[in-house]
Amino acid sequence: MSTDDIEFAVRITNQIGWNLAKGDFEFMMELEPDGCFILSHESEKIGLATTISYGKVGWFGNLLVKQEHRQKGAGSQLVQHSIEYLKSKNVETVGLYAYLERVPFYQRLGFKRDFEFVVLKGKGFSSPFKANLREARNQDVQEVIEYDQSCFGSSRRKLLEPIILDPDNICYVSLQGKRICGYAIAKVYRGMAELGPLACQQGRDYVAIDLLKATLSRLKGSEISMFVPAKEGSILKMLTAFGFEESFRVARMFYGLPITGHCILFAESLERG
Repeated sequence: MSTDDIEFAVRITNQIGWNLAKGDFEFMMELEPDGCFILSHESEKIGLATTISYGKVGWFGNLLVKQEHRQKGAGSQLVQHSIEYLKSKNVETVGLYAYLERVPFYQRLGFKRDFEFVVLKGKGFSSPFKANLREARNQDVQEVIEYDQSCFGSSRRKLLEPIILDPDNICYVSLQGKRICGYAIAKVYRGMAELGPLACQQGRDYVAIDLLKATLSRLKGSEISMFVPAKEGSILKMLTAFGFEESFRVARMFYGLPITGHCILFAESLERG
């Protein structure tokens, strides 16, 4: 994918309601310059795919083929090309989030289903939270990245650092003594926000809930979406009690060894893991 392809990428994704803008594709191409692809047939652009590599872990993001060219192998070709690209970057595990009806398609290509994530949408609300939280400072970035690596399985510095340092975004950290024991990020753009990633140790639901309350209080009244592991029942119960509703579900899938961190881990996005 080159800058000349962005107009096509925005047009084809918005035709199905993904609401991606030029800046979204520019960000993906900045993060992974050689990992975003356009598929052409007889000089006609017919599909696209995006990827990102994080050391030994890679993520397969957007996949879209024009309606009239589906069921002809184009999607499989884009996925397989993307996997080969990530392998060339020494990636050992490729993850993705699949719409539930697309799970069999990815299974045929060698991906194995992990568990489901719930896509929630709602509005920010004001709620009290514990005093051992604070907004992240520039000097916290390294520790946040290291904590995230312990949960995700590989360093996401190239993704997280620009997001945390963007003054429009919000990042809270939870502290145990002087050490970070959890964090939450919200990306704020175009009058709305996407909350994630959020990470804390498995079994410490109260840390995740306090991080959510702090972040959502800052975003009171704003439209917010987030991607929550379906197995985190107490967190989902709290969010639904405050008016968040399930929009749809996706299945996390892996090609290669799955990520098996002992953390509560909200997705950063469906495109980037």
